[in-house]
Amino acid sequence: MTVATSNPLLAPWTTPYGLPPFVEVEPAHFKPAFEAALTQQRAEIDTIGDAAEPPTFENTVAAFDRSGRLLARLDGLFYNLTSSETSPALQAVERELAPVMAAHSSAVYMHEALFARIDALHAERGSLGLNTEQRRLLERLHLDFVRAGAKLAPAAQRRYAQVMERLAELTTRFAQNVLADESGYRLVLRTEEELAGLPDFVRAAARQAAVDRGIADAHVITLSRSHIVPFLTFSDRRDLREQAYRAWASRGEHDGAYDNRAVAREILSLRNEQAKLHGYPSYADYALADTMAGQASSVSDLLHRVWVPAKASAERERAALQAMLLSRGESLTLEAWDWRYYAEKVRQARYDLDEAEIKPYFPLDRMVEAVFDCAHRLFGVRFIEQPQVRVYHPDVKIYEVRGADDALVGVFLHDNFARPSKRSGAWMSSYRMQSRNVRDVTPVIVNNNNFAKGAPGEPTLLSFDDARTLFHEFGHGLHGLLSNVTYERLSGTNVLRDFVELPSQLFEHWLSEPEVLKRHARHHRTGEPIPDDLVQRLKDARNFNEGYETVRYTASALVDMAVHSLSSPEAPDVVAFEAGELERIGMPPGIGMNHRLPHFQHLFSGSSYAAGYYVYLWAEVLDADGFDAFVEAGNPFDPAVAQRLLRFIYSSGDSLQPAQAYEAFRGRGPTVEPMLRKKGLIAEAV
Repeated sequence: MTVATSNPLLAPWTTPYGLPPFVEVEPAHFKPAFEAALTQQRAEIDTIGDAAEPPTFENTVAAFDRSGRLLARLDGLFYNLTSSETSPALQAVERELAPVMAAHSSAVYMHEALFARIDALHAERGSLGLNTEQRRLLERLHLDFVRAGAKLAPAAQRRYAQVMERLAELTTRFAQNVLADESGYRLVLRTEEELAGLPDFVRAAARQAAVDRGIADAHVITLSRSHIVPFLTFSDRRDLREQAYRAWASRGEHDGAYDNRAVAREILSLRNEQAKLHGYPSYADYALADTMAGQASSVSDLLHRVWVPAKASAERERAALQAMLLSRGESLTLEAWDWRYYAEKVRQARYDLDEAEIKPYFPLDRMVEAVFDCAHRLFGVRFIEQPQVRVYHPDVKIYEVRGADDALVGVFLHDNFARPSKRSGAWMSSYRMQSRNVRDVTPVIVNNNNFAKGAPGEPTLLSFDDARTLFHEFGHGLHGLLSNVTYERLSGTNVLRDFVELPSQLFEHWLSEPEVLKRHARHHRTGEPIPDDLVQRLKDARNFNEGYETVRYTASALVDMAVHSLSSPEAPDVVAFEAGELERIGMPPGIGMNHRLPHFQHLFSGSSYAAGYYVYLWAEVLDADGFDAFVEAGNPFDPAVAQRLLRFIYSSGDSLQPAQAYEAFRGRGPTVEPMLRKKGLIAEAV
């Protein structure tokens, strides 16, 4: 028996839809499989680069896009598992492979003969007779090579490769440290006094978390957002709220094996060196050069346009919270672990809204039906569950996705629940990207959430914010599933990072549509639709506490930009820098940030959002303006608008420049006012 046939990762995948053979794979299989895949792609690259024939689009650019198929297949499986269902054995392999994978990437993108061919084609691109997608691929690949060091002098290339290998090691360690802090924490509640104020749905989720962790006769609060936020919102025990909040806010900031402070500092220093090797004064300048924003001043202008009114809004909210304190006969200084608790009291008094009244209308299964129904009404796709197909965890559901013509569009995996082996947050990823370079390849897309799982036999009830997260990630999922391009490099979510959040944030809008709520927000026990008056109260309260939320987000984005705009070779202590920057920008007290630097995985677990956390706000300008196209049509499912949305946003991948794609959909460029109105930061238009 050969290695290829004894290792299921190297044998043909004869599973349904060509899915990975999850049940056969063991951590020990990955290293030899990756070694074979790297060897294979190196040979493919040498063949392309050393070809005797003059370079053409087909024998060089299209050939490069086809290369590394085995490696891509392994990447899709391995890195999804290390995020969603990891183990000490997988983490050990991940640490070992990190520098190896970075070295391979440098070898590919610094391949002298291959780049010479791509560079020659790029210089003549206007006379090659390329169609729009082909030219876009050539331009994007050429830029990929340049930004990876292809034009650097040999000595600089060697140092650049060393920097990238070390960064791969450090970003892997950063992510694993955060997961260790998160999975290792548990606030155990055993008495009624410790449970004071917690509604039944919070208690049920905490009880299930205790059962999952083998803790008898107790409730457990974890650092999953679906646990910690409700606890901070409802617990009457201020001392326990403080304890939980401090654990949440200090992830990655504890002495010992999982301390991320020195890790983040070294990452920042190396990124600065990376940027300098390219001739940029800072990493932010390097990162933003390949974005819609283009430069730091554009990002700063947008963030500060929101920052000032958001702070003013948060101060008005603080005054309301202080008034609530006085009305309850309490006197204390509002701290970060108090804000959500008293904000909920104000919301209940002002809008007669109670989370315990809302959640029964948002069971997870109903909300999944809602996202599927919206996708069907907009784009004609159907999601058909395949319960007989086994994947990597029993909680994961798998769906076949078919188009209006009943043709297979792709495969969708839905992984919705928190567990210790899964990193925090919510994200979309792919096991396989759509393409048709040589043959049609259907995408395999996964959505990950971290909802608190209901007890056996009981539904998982979502907050409205949880439901919004479900819609958001599903928007990313559709972006991958509906891709309709030729080349994998341009497929799905392989777009500029300040464009990638548009499809996800745009899809959130349909959750708030009254007809969607009336159809799908039904009481989990009675099946009755959500009452009209509750829908109206939710609408009235849509901007409640928006100042607080916007301050938390924008502060994180401003700190991200500031720390990545430093030009000195040695990065500062990240905790001290963060504190100083928050003081400089006038951070209001008692609010806190979405993410503090020692656990800011957007920035330090990889680099895709480094100097890029602003992208959610950038995309919010686009999504608020974009959804107005449906408002102007008078129908949230207007067929003509939906068809343009599919053609130019959800299916075009990176085959069009983002600004061109948006203008083709909207008929013009975006304006910022709809976003400001959506956030309640300027008055509604009359």
